[in-house]
Amino acid sequence: MRARLLNTVEHTMPWLSRSSRQPLSQIEARFQFSTVSPSYAPLNSVRDSAVRRQRETDALKPSQSTTESSKSDSSVDGILRLMAVKKQTVGQKAGTYADGLRVRQEESYQAYNNRAPPYNLHVYAHKHNTIITLTRPNGNPIMSLGCGNIGFRKSHRSGYDPAYQLSSHVFAQIQERGLLHEIKGITLVLKGFGMGRDAFIKVLLGNEGRNVRPLVTRVTDNTTIKFGGTRSRHVRRLG
Repeated sequence: MRARLLNTVEHTMPWLSRSSRQPLSQIEARFQFSTVSPSYAPLNSVRDSAVRRQRETDALKPSQSTTESSKSDSSVDGILRLMAVKKQTVGQKAGTYADGLRVRQEESYQAYNNRAPPYNLHVYAHKHNTIITLTRPNGNPIMSLGCGNIGFRKSHRSGYDPAYQLSSHVFAQIQERGLLHEIKGITLVLKGFGMGRDAFIKVLLGNEGRNVRPLVTRVTDNTTIKFGGTRSRHVRRLG
């Protein structure tokens, strides 16, 4: 079809074909391996380079779907980041006072940092009663409670259960009075081998003593031991 059209033009206007048109063989050779339609082929090298640059620019530009997907990914990342920050904030608020106290104690127990004198917690457990006394570092008492202060009378004061309730009550009083903030350390002084001794240790290691237990820095035994001396009183015998 193209050859027939060119032959017709050549026969009708020979002067035009001689001056400005290339031979048919050259035109066919030019577009033999070209992927571009001959009607849209560039006219000169400048236009050819401009078209090539435009095509390269179009190829490098991201498509609309890619841009939308990147925007959606960035929005999802922002939401996940906000959720992580909220979880971290909630976790910090959910920390208990005991955890904060434990961290404060660990920081204060570093070398040459724990120079504050400790408070003294005396536990006097004999066979008839149990008395717990909290004193300042200089020896001034803050509180002193026995089994009679919580409702036990006479012979009911001696036993494991009254001493257990007394120990729980003393730990609750220490926390309610706000003494945990000013106490940097506690020296535990035990005296006597009554049932109140085991009851107090049980409460200290249990859930009731979770706020006081990290403050204990030293445990001593102040039970008196007799070496010689005067003759002892005779042993009481019943029956």
